[in-house]
Amino acid sequence: MFEWLANPESWIALLTLILLEVILGIDNLIFISIATAKLPKHQQEIARILGLLLAMFTRIGLLFTIAWLITLTKPILFYLSGKDIFLLCGGIFLCYKGLIELKDLKFDTQIKNTSKSDKQANLIFVLFEIAILDIVFSLDSIITAVGMLESLAVSHHSMLFLATIAIIITVGMMLFVSGYIARFIHNHPSIKLLALCFLILIGIVLICDSLHYHISKSYVYITLIFSLIVEGIRLFKQK
Repeated sequence: MFEWLANPESWIALLTLILLEVILGIDNLIFISIATAKLPKHQQEIARILGLLLAMFTRIGLLFTIAWLITLTKPILFYLSGKDIFLLCGGIFLCYKGLIELKDLKFDTQIKNTSKSDKQANLIFVLFEIAILDIVFSLDSIITAVGMLESLAVSHHSMLFLATIAIIITVGMMLFVSGYIARFIHNHPSIKLLALCFLILIGIVLICDSLHYHISKSYVYITLIFSLIVEGIRLFKQK
């Protein structure tokens, strides 16, 4: 299990996996921040922690069922595979959730709460939403991680151990920053608008991927970074 410690390529792969998990986890983190925003204040922090822990256990669980995951790439409905159906449903749900939140969004600078509705969400329902999206977000990242590790001269057990370490480290980093990100999104309606549009864009990318029209996520992340830079300049000038 620990033979990878003597392999320099394994250390490079571990750092690459952590970076990959962080990048691919941005959309998950944004969704968790938005989904927990309508909970009572005393439940928001515990919901973020539980949501990220769910993401960690989901990814580790899928990692140890990689043989089953590979079978999901075989067509079962017309030309759609099990993975495609997961991505299609997840993409439709993300677009729906983003549009519903956009409908409730308002830009009242005097009121911190950016939702028109005073109704508070249910903790169990929010965690259920997060769990479902965790599975969708995890499929691509786990398959990509395993494909990267298969190129290394390490055993199957070492490969699983290495990927598990990367997932645990990444979730630990997200637990540390999730509260700051959630408060920043909640206190700036314009940032929440960008986050919601980003989720809708990710949903469209998932739908296109499920229909075998591949759109590189690098374009989506570059668009997000550029938009955040522009919005950051606007907030700085406003102050």
